[in-house]
Amino acid sequence: MQLHESGENYLETILMLRQKNPQVRSIDIVNETGYSKPSISRAVSILKSNDYIEVDSSGCITLTDRGEKIAESMYERHTMLTRFLVSMGVSKEVAAEDACRIEHVLSEETFNVIKEYTERTSK
Repeated sequence: MQLHESGENYLETILMLRQKNPQVRSIDIVNETGYSKPSISRAVSILKSNDYIEVDSSGCITLTDRGEKIAESMYERHTMLTRFLVSMGVSKEVAAEDACRIEHVLSEETFNVIKEYTERTSK
């Protein structure tokens, strides 16, 4: 099953929340995203059934290897695109919002060129 943009966002959110607190629960995702509990519950169920996450008996969510790989890729794209846009003069807030949308549709080739450019020019 191909993961949709919203699924990629949820995985990235879990990764970012885990950086703050190693135990991530659905309510943490609700608080971070502002989405309703039923929406998050449905998303968690879909991600779990497709082997992107695991949920233990106490409700703690962990990324599977498969989910971790996607989450890290989305997070790298997000941070790199934000840096790139800020370096071009976009405000940090707008850059972060735009990066969140762009990260899902940008080709690997284009992302790699932006990444190389940003790393080269930020030194």
